[in-house]
Amino acid sequence: MRVLPAVTGRDEFDALVVRTDYLDDEGWQHVAAALTQHEAHVHFIDDLAWAEASVDEVLTVVRADEDLAVVFLADRTSMQSESHALLAVTTLTREECVDDEDYEQLTEFGSTFRITPAGVHDVHANLSIGNLGFEEYAARAQEDPERIYRSF
Repeated sequence: MRVLPAVTGRDEFDALVVRTDYLDDEGWQHVAAALTQHEAHVHFIDDLAWAEASVDEVLTVVRADEDLAVVFLADRTSMQSESHALLAVTTLTREECVDDEDYEQLTEFGSTFRITPAGVHDVHANLSIGNLGFEEYAARAQEDPERIYRSF
């Protein structure tokens, strides 16, 4: 696994969006515009060093931020889809849970789901304050025909 640069300068209230696809600059412009239209507090990682980074590679770096419950990846699917749905990834680890049963419950619907840019603020804010859990958003995404979280 490669070593990615540390994430610096993110305010605790900023949603973290990591660009991992660099094949479509126009697609990225649409994704970024959609995010800034709906979300005033976004910290973008737009650095070629992150090109084609896997979820595990991203998590290895961002888990250093103890205030971060979720990271959003702008991957190939994000760039190509009409909705520009990002990949929401929980930073939760088994070690943060009481036991295996707790971890399994919190990741019952997986550790990732797709989300429209309009939903990023809602998810980031509610996870940050513990108002809702990642599993609740992931379950909601499962209900969508395209498996995308749109809203409650």
